[in-house]
Amino acid sequence: MLFAYRVTAGQESIVADLLSEKVRKTGAPIQAIIVSPRLKGYLMVEGSDQAEVKKLVAGVPHVKGVLAKSIEIGEIKELLESAPVEIILERGQLVEITSGPFKGEKAKIVRIDQAKEDVTVELVEVAVPIPVTIKLDTIKVLSQSQQ
Repeated sequence: MLFAYRVTAGQESIVADLLSEKVRKTGAPIQAIIVSPRLKGYLMVEGSDQAEVKKLVAGVPHVKGVLAKSIEIGEIKELLESAPVEIILERGQLVEITSGPFKGEKAKIVRIDQAKEDVTVELVEVAVPIPVTIKLDTIKVLSQSQQ
């Protein structure tokens, strides 16, 4: 059975880490702890006994309350499944680097290597254009092609 707990928004992962550590130490009969980015402020705990789950969650910071009844997995299935979003990149697109030493910098795409999931960009707001090769998941597209 799944039990939903209301937690402080943005603290779902921290609460899940605390609970999993508590499960590891105590050996509580918990099958899963579910955190979904589409379910802000909530955490799901799968266990066979409601009393055991309540005992596990007791005293854990950021837990605000529990939903009154258990939830069936079919009710939240669409919240747990995610479809990958395909982003089409082109040479000349303006992007922003979202992590690493050049975080926050704007850059223009020079080359895309789909096999390695890398992209080579040139920093825009510098005196001398510097080509930098970074992972595809560390950029955010700002505008369409500017060739």
